[in-house]
Amino acid sequence: MKIEQIYTGCLAQGAYYITSNGEAAIIDPLREVQPYLDRLERDNVKLKYIFETHFHADFVSGHVDLSKETGASIVYGPTAQPEFDAIIATDGQEFTIGNITIKALHTPGHTMESTTYLLLDENGNQHAIFSGDTLFIGDVGRPDLAQKAAHMTQEQLAATLYHSLRDKIMTLPDDVIVYPAHGAGSACGKNMSKETVSTIGNQKATNYALRANMTEAEFIKEVTDGLLPPPAYFGMNVAMNKQGYESFENVLNQGMVAIPAADFEAVVEETGALILDTRKNTVFVNGYIPQSINIGIEGDFAPWVGALIADVRQPIVLVTEIHQEEEAVTRLSRVGFDNILGHLEGGFDAWKNAGNEIDTIHRITAEEFANEVKIGESKIIDVRKESEYAAEHVEEAYSKPLAYINDWIKDINPQEPFYLHCAGGYRSMIAASILQARGFRNFTEIEGGFNAIAKTTVPKTNFVCQSKTLSS
Repeated sequence: MKIEQIYTGCLAQGAYYITSNGEAAIIDPLREVQPYLDRLERDNVKLKYIFETHFHADFVSGHVDLSKETGASIVYGPTAQPEFDAIIATDGQEFTIGNITIKALHTPGHTMESTTYLLLDENGNQHAIFSGDTLFIGDVGRPDLAQKAAHMTQEQLAATLYHSLRDKIMTLPDDVIVYPAHGAGSACGKNMSKETVSTIGNQKATNYALRANMTEAEFIKEVTDGLLPPPAYFGMNVAMNKQGYESFENVLNQGMVAIPAADFEAVVEETGALILDTRKNTVFVNGYIPQSINIGIEGDFAPWVGALIADVRQPIVLVTEIHQEEEAVTRLSRVGFDNILGHLEGGFDAWKNAGNEIDTIHRITAEEFANEVKIGESKIIDVRKESEYAAEHVEEAYSKPLAYINDWIKDINPQEPFYLHCAGGYRSMIAASILQARGFRNFTEIEGGFNAIAKTTVPKTNFVCQSKTLSS
């Protein structure tokens, strides 16, 4: 028996590849399936089952394409109603893979079809669970995402989750390994650990939601406290996972279409495409195609695209560094952005060398900011998360998280100058590009963000440990 966790950092997502005696199972696969096919061929094993822990909201799973390529059956838990052929497991149903067994444990609460898969080893011992979004390391799945589909309140879903955890998971032996679907950084929970593997015993001892003496009322209150609105693209990803989707290969082939600089502007105008520039903020700041939005591929690229662009049907044309086109298309497809019309041939240099108009962002160093800012008079906008702001911030700065820019941008006075920063420059450059695309030219973005500002003499609030303030 072999269990491999395939962790994708930019999505904070864990897929699982399991083999035993010539057969294999994959749990919660990513959209692009070729890496799985390569593993199966390398190991000379046949894929028998594709287990889905629930209808994912934060990414598009590869279950449909993988099933078409291999003939493996897709398995969902009780109450799931996918619009394609799948096995809908009953609670307790067992599936054999080689010499091991995987048992479906229905654990509703995050969603009503949420299912944890218990792996029994060759000797029938309870070895590990693949808990999906039911149980994370240090946290549990948020109970507000499935309210509409389940016709339940988040409190009712939280109560359901409470009993799933106590009746199905906490009753397992302490040495059973816990393999969750996500780690720190995912929007499917609010305070996940950076660790991606644990045990039932460790989680009983350290996970706030698994306290032995916790009442149902206490659980509901703690799990629902501080929940922020889910990213707008979540519902669209659920629909794609439930209904099916365009083949990844087709999406990739379209995205790899090279658009010459001479034709680029016409394509944008004719299609209403958004220009998405994936270069580093340190490069973008010095020159970009007007109206471009900068979301650097080196950061949490796909989740930020999903949170800020929201509509997965939006036509997109890409500006990337040379040879990063395929990576950009792949990451976009993982969160359902399939309407990628192509990329700028030759990258930004081709646009610039053709003599086309370019734009820039007004950026200054933290030291320059320290020399010119007037605390109490200058307007400062901090686009970090609320928890980061609460831990420490520049005195008199306003907390305007990037995730909600489409809301707070309406309150910006286009005549009043202001400073803009995040933690290191990645998020503030996203905000800066959005602001300029919408006509705002009255701001100055700060290079290096709060990390650099903290090293200057600019007055700051007293630092408070984030673990005491974390609510998102």
